[in-house]
Amino acid sequence: MTTSNQENEKKENNKKIAIVTGGSKGIGRAICIELAGRGCYVVINYMGDKKGAEQTLSLVEEVGGRGEIYQFDVRNGGAAEKVIDDISDRLGRIDILVNNAGIIADGLFMMMSQKNWQSVIDTSLNGFYNMTRPVIEKMVRNRSGAIVSISSAASLMANRGQANYAAAKAGLNAASRAVASEVARLGIRINVVAPGLIETDMIADAPKDHIKTMIPMARIGRPDEVARVVGFLCSEDASYMTGQIISVNGGMF
Repeated sequence: MTTSNQENEKKENNKKIAIVTGGSKGIGRAICIELAGRGCYVVINYMGDKKGAEQTLSLVEEVGGRGEIYQFDVRNGGAAEKVIDDISDRLGRIDILVNNAGIIADGLFMMMSQKNWQSVIDTSLNGFYNMTRPVIEKMVRNRSGAIVSISSAASLMANRGQANYAAAKAGLNAASRAVASEVARLGIRINVVAPGLIETDMIADAPKDHIKTMIPMARIGRPDEVARVVGFLCSEDASYMTGQIISVNGGMF
């Protein structure tokens, strides 16, 4: 890309630049749509579901937003940093990062394979490091930025068969709070949203009628209900909030 094209792209993209990992479906897709509706240019990350990412981009455009899709694996630190450098160089800055990418590999701990333990940790927790550290380097230049990571109710309460997921998300909570305290004076805010049971592919096979009896609001949440909280935390309306873990769970605890 020529220098003149780069300058034109920077001028054209005078909206806030947001990166959302795992944006091809579910909560990630809803967050992309929410941020687009709030006037952001949205970079939609996906790992394998290109069609889903393209559908997300189409929905972003339907609400009057703009964006692009970007394929990379958040578990690969080198790839993540290269992408972040490219986005910053082309678009001029990075204003918002939402660490949403995550996977589950449930099973009782005593029968859990090393692979299933490590893959979940690598995606949620190491993915947080691989994305957040280089993004903070970019945000420091402008002394502003908002980072929101998507955790889980599993990080705050015991769920049988989810030791790996709970460990990854609890680590995400603690890391986010620690880093938030380090960069607060640099104008960067870091918060966490911990959803409860949300209508996504992750609970497609769950016994939903039984699940509803455990939720005080007696229903499963929607991705857009999580996305609106994320949108708030990324906005200036939350300018005095950092290091917080916000539960969106229908009153489960």
